[in-house]
Amino acid sequence: MSKIQDALKRIQASAAPARQPSSSKPPPESSEPVPVLGQLAEEVDDTGIRIIPDDGGLVAVDQQALRREGYLASELQERDIADQYRLIKRPLLDNAAGRGGFQAEDANLIMVTSSLPADGKTFTCINLALSMAREKDTSVLLVDADIAKPHISALFGVADQHGLIDLLKDKSLSSAELLVRTDVPGLSLLPAGSPDEHATELLASRRMKNIVHELSTQFPDRVVIFDSPPLLVTSESRVLADAVGQIAMVVRAGKTPQQAVLEAIDSLDEAKALNLVLNESSSGAVTDGYGTYGAYGGSMRESSAPK
Repeated sequence: MSKIQDALKRIQASAAPARQPSSSKPPPESSEPVPVLGQLAEEVDDTGIRIIPDDGGLVAVDQQALRREGYLASELQERDIADQYRLIKRPLLDNAAGRGGFQAEDANLIMVTSSLPADGKTFTCINLALSMAREKDTSVLLVDADIAKPHISALFGVADQHGLIDLLKDKSLSSAELLVRTDVPGLSLLPAGSPDEHATELLASRRMKNIVHELSTQFPDRVVIFDSPPLLVTSESRVLADAVGQIAMVVRAGKTPQQAVLEAIDSLDEAKALNLVLNESSSGAVTDGYGTYGAYGGSMRESSAPK
């Protein structure tokens, strides 16, 4: 744990409070209504007539709306943020492909979480998924596993569709029929589905293990990103952590208490590959040149296969 504490102290000590640029605003608080930034898109057949396919069509991702709501960087910051997420995704992708220091069959299952709410988890999830989808040899499935507050499902306009919880409850359903394609090449979604008071038990079930294994092995180029609740808020996130191979935990520079981060880390299996993502750094806490939405992906544990 001393290695983690030392790294956190360096990050916290050098991270100045973030300043929001006038050209963009922070994502809405969890208590506010979540705007719908995606919608089912009609497709066009070869006669030019617009049609809606039997599977409900693609979800059209409105990236301009995402920018306005603070889930994507402004156009002025876009290149810098894209470069930062290239750095963040690379070790995760290397591990997923078996090229990194962490060797595990489930390394292509990545959970994005935080210790507390409002650390930028949803922002990180969306940007990481979009960045990974740009890879030539990688497809991305973004799973909304934040059952209590399914922001991903709401943002992309699929909150009313069957999803993960329905898949866990109904054995007649298959993952293939519930996945939602988007108009972003290489990116698909699995909505959270119907709310359920027994979500923790469903996520801890044998069926969950089978579904996760299926999602992991169905396509060799697929990376599955789970948007998880904060670790110190619900028990669902800790159960979900047991099902994945890698964890990316978002830390908000100058805001997230160090003790909260340490408690969250301590709740996780030490055999998991763990990275911290520093969000909203204005000072370049670890490397130079990071902007207001700066993010850093740093390994906080020595990568090793589970023993």
